[in-house]
Amino acid sequence: MIVEIVTTGTELLLGQIINTNAPYMARRLNEAGFDVLFQSTVGDNRARMAQVLAAALARADIVITTGGLGPTQGDITKEVAAELLGRPMRLHAHSLERIKSFFATRKLTMTDNNIRQAMIPEGALVLDNERGTAPGVVVTTDKNTVVHLPGPPHEMEHMLENAVIPYLRDRFGVQGTIVSKVLRSFGLGESSLEERIKDIIKGQGSNPTIALLARSAEIHIRLTAKGTTQAEAEELIAGLEKKVRERIGEYIFGTNEDTLEAVVGRTLAERRLTLALAESCTGGLITSRITDVPGSSAYLAGAVVCYSSEVKQSAVGVPADILAAHGAVSVETAKALADGIRSRFGTDLGIGVTGIAGPGGAMPGKPVGLVYIAVAGKNGTFCFEHNLTGLRGAIRQRTALAALNHLRHYIAEL
Repeated sequence: MIVEIVTTGTELLLGQIINTNAPYMARRLNEAGFDVLFQSTVGDNRARMAQVLAAALARADIVITTGGLGPTQGDITKEVAAELLGRPMRLHAHSLERIKSFFATRKLTMTDNNIRQAMIPEGALVLDNERGTAPGVVVTTDKNTVVHLPGPPHEMEHMLENAVIPYLRDRFGVQGTIVSKVLRSFGLGESSLEERIKDIIKGQGSNPTIALLARSAEIHIRLTAKGTTQAEAEELIAGLEKKVRERIGEYIFGTNEDTLEAVVGRTLAERRLTLALAESCTGGLITSRITDVPGSSAYLAGAVVCYSSEVKQSAVGVPADILAAHGAVSVETAKALADGIRSRFGTDLGIGVTGIAGPGGAMPGKPVGLVYIAVAGKNGTFCFEHNLTGLRGAIRQRTALAALNHLRHYIAEL
């Protein structure tokens, strides 16, 4: 069954509200075995909404909308769809009583415009809203099933899980399941990564499938399979994942919701290793990412933000002659930062970062985006040079990720 999701509301097009409903619905419907092949967003305009809904009805078996079921004149989704389907609107007594009860139990005054929420297309199935006032609606025709869900996420999610998905599975039979697994990689650009697995991508069939997604400085490899059971789909994914890992395994740091800081943190905790950081151009950003992970106090001893040369010397112990001879942005200074912070805090590992995040600060031979990252530990101190592009914020973020990735590889060699 082909599904199209239509989210309505001018506020979505203006960027005033982030559309969290569409990805949530797509994920849950795919997990239930329904193929979401189209998504559309349209504002609260009758002509444009009719155009979008007509297109959805022409190409999808199941059309699911969110938004536009409220009491105001701008809430028109249900009415526009009913007109397209030739269904007159009727007052639904049960829904009206539920709306009245909703206001009465909260000692609120119900205004007359709330009656609009109880107007239902003729012959429709009504889905009670356990978390709000606007009921959901299911309208069926010879060709389509149209489902209208409320816009507020907590209302939509509850209705989707408890009413819509069970209804669709019962009506159309068990559709199996669609499972996706994301392999998260860092250190290879999208084109370079694709080159290494191009034959796998070109040779893929319709099930399972593989796709590359660029996400900030990471590249995600999404593997998707459909099976009659989750176990069957996961088995299909496992075979494809094995092929991918054989080619680029060293760059894959985690799966699905894993982050570099969480993966590194787990490894540090498991191996009972401690860490300290001396951050210059990142200004504490690496430390912030590490401390976003609950339980990071088990392995993070502390950090110093050392922007000035004076603080690099006094707080971290970078020798003045190194700064004088090589400058604050240099291999030698980065190594001294890593060694110094490790010594000051008595940790197993130390990270030192220095660079030019821009937009100013460039000098001959040292452009904006030049960054040095050093990692110190019992295997010695190693420094890595990066020449990054982009705005200041992007350079700092990519530096933080690169530092965590270098630490990941360093630990793997211990």
